[in-house]
Amino acid sequence: MGVLCGASFRDTWDRFSDRCSWLFPCLSDPARRSAFGLKVALVVLHLIFVGILFVFDNDFIEKTKQRPWYTAIYLILFVATLAQYFFTSNTSPGYVLDAMRVVNETDALVRRISMTSKQPASSKNGNVVISVDRNQLGRNLLASNATSWTKLVMDMYPPGTSVRTWTCSYCNIVQPPRSKHCHDCDKCVLQFDHHCVWLGTCIGEGNHCRFWWYICEETALCLWTGILYITYLKSNISKSWWVDIIMILLLATLCISLIFLVLLLLFHSYLIMTNQTTYELVRRRRIPYLRGIPERVYPFSKGVCRNLYNFCFAQSSEYKMERLPTSQELEEKSRPYTCLDALTCRCCR
Repeated sequence: MGVLCGASFRDTWDRFSDRCSWLFPCLSDPARRSAFGLKVALVVLHLIFVGILFVFDNDFIEKTKQRPWYTAIYLILFVATLAQYFFTSNTSPGYVLDAMRVVNETDALVRRISMTSKQPASSKNGNVVISVDRNQLGRNLLASNATSWTKLVMDMYPPGTSVRTWTCSYCNIVQPPRSKHCHDCDKCVLQFDHHCVWLGTCIGEGNHCRFWWYICEETALCLWTGILYITYLKSNISKSWWVDIIMILLLATLCISLIFLVLLLLFHSYLIMTNQTTYELVRRRRIPYLRGIPERVYPFSKGVCRNLYNFCFAQSSEYKMERLPTSQELEEKSRPYTCLDALTCRCCR
């Protein structure tokens, strides 16, 4: 009887899983199912930490009636944090296949225009800005003519560099500098930073700015919620012991989370000001084009002001592939600078 019940339960569960996979195709992948579960858990945790205040803290409810603007600002921050979380998780980090498709299509268009007008097409070396339409990604790029992409990418590396050195063994495409294949997403990411399990996506050039803002909002929300918990415990510590235990445990969790968030915010702020990624900082000695560069020299940095400007105001729909700096540029970056002259200071360039 038990075996029959177990088999019936498994059949019911299989039918339920198949129906969920049919309704939500994204859940058919085990990795996406785990990411979806983490997203649900994170939202539930936010609702618990905030909902406890409205359930147990009568003073907070009274303050809400007296100063509704205070609670309104807090709830706006709460909603904005969750909205930024989902906005970041659904933003493309910038895939190499996207950039490759656009380069090939643009090159084909320029060639047709050149043949029509009988004028040679011009090209620019250095940093290349590519507009990407994320909705038209296709694996059929691998079978297309990648000559334009290969030439463009190899011009960003020092002369004499072999194509095989920078060809991804999984995607079979040439990787531009600062890109890396993510095994979780199974795609090569431009300016790869790391794969965030909680977001269920990679952090790259396309969503790094939004990721930083999410951390900033999450830190502010965690700090504000912790202050509300401490205020409650100060005025209600002797009323209900079991409520106090729950509040103390939740406050301890908030404190641990706040420490982690502050450290993460400071770490990524440092990366932004020096134009680095987590992958480049952690794996600096293993990345071929960073091995011979001193640790205190940041090859892609253009100065703190310029780095912050590019990070904050660069359009998210465009991807900027940076070439490797020459030996002369690296030597110039390694020189000591002073802030006496804004024209020569690399912080003010």
